[in-house]
Amino acid sequence: MGPLDRKAYFDDARRIVVKVGSNVLTEDDGLNLKVVRSISRQICRLIDRGLEVILVSSGAMAAGIRKIGLARRPDEIPKRQAVSAVGQAGLIMEYENAFERYGNKVAQILLTGDNLSNRKMYLNARNTLHTLLAWQVVPIINENDTVAIESIKFGDNDNLAAQITLMMDADLLIILSDIDGLFDKDPRHFPDARLIPAVTHFSRTIEKQASAIPGSLGSGGMLSKIKAARKVTSSGIPMVIANGNIPDVLEHIFDGQAIGTFFVPGEERMAKRKCWIGYSIKPEGSLTIDDGAVTAIVRRGKSLLPSGILEVEGDFGIGAGVQFKSTTGEILGVGLVNYSAADIRKIRGLQSSRIAEKLGEKPYDEVIHRDNLVITEHCP
Repeated sequence: MGPLDRKAYFDDARRIVVKVGSNVLTEDDGLNLKVVRSISRQICRLIDRGLEVILVSSGAMAAGIRKIGLARRPDEIPKRQAVSAVGQAGLIMEYENAFERYGNKVAQILLTGDNLSNRKMYLNARNTLHTLLAWQVVPIINENDTVAIESIKFGDNDNLAAQITLMMDADLLIILSDIDGLFDKDPRHFPDARLIPAVTHFSRTIEKQASAIPGSLGSGGMLSKIKAARKVTSSGIPMVIANGNIPDVLEHIFDGQAIGTFFVPGEERMAKRKCWIGYSIKPEGSLTIDDGAVTAIVRRGKSLLPSGILEVEGDFGIGAGVQFKSTTGEILGVGLVNYSAADIRKIRGLQSSRIAEKLGEKPYDEVIHRDNLVITEHCP
């Protein structure tokens, strides 16, 4: 299929992830039940076409704010978590009622970053989702705001949706927002803003355009959606940003209509384990590497050797996830280390042949083997 033949991608899709943002799902006095029911109906129709659908839904915080009668989102973490608990109950109840109208069952899954950073929990979550899909139950996923703290948060549901897409080896991610797609400037303030129909590669210009278009109710603006797109497309999965307020938008997308912005995927799918390493684990430290190591890793697909390491940040053990970055501070990727931070400090800058001299043993030549290394953030 050609890179811009979006209909071919949709025709080949069998498992999709749909993320719906807070601005789509809420109105002044709480949940917009008309939209909840519309999204639910559309997903049920996609299921009737033979698709497996996983729904990542925001809206708990916004629904709770309106339900309790608060003027705005609280600043204090305990109050935010309490508001989310109130809102999540109403959110899942409305989804259950809406899907039941079309003979479909739903399941609520609440996750934190820790759940997917831990390999065992990650696999357990994936097995649970596979089981629900096999039972023809629609998983409805949200971040567990009731217990999540900053250190274990996903950041926003765009990131969560991207991680779920990778974890479940889905064929497509659709993000429904209150904006028509990615524009060259904020269309809410510039009447001459132009919609970008397709993105074939990422650049600093794309990120700059996205960062100028903020969100309001939700925690993620357009930049968070671009970051989600980079994750999934670099792993060989296409993504669409579209306006969730367009009637029957999901069905129109699968009918081949050029709605929203389509992000063209890379040519090859990333291995599932590498998806976990690159986009789910929480880095426990970082390594600054020299220009030669950058070229070897990014351009030639090599492992990270101790000779290319300049600085070590953090205190981590063997097997930890660690970021590696250039001398200019650009984060290039993540990998699982073969040595602790203390030992890397001892062998940094040395040839592999001298590891045993410094440590008394030499279990590995590489600090990070290429099989345990993922380039995540390199952007021309």
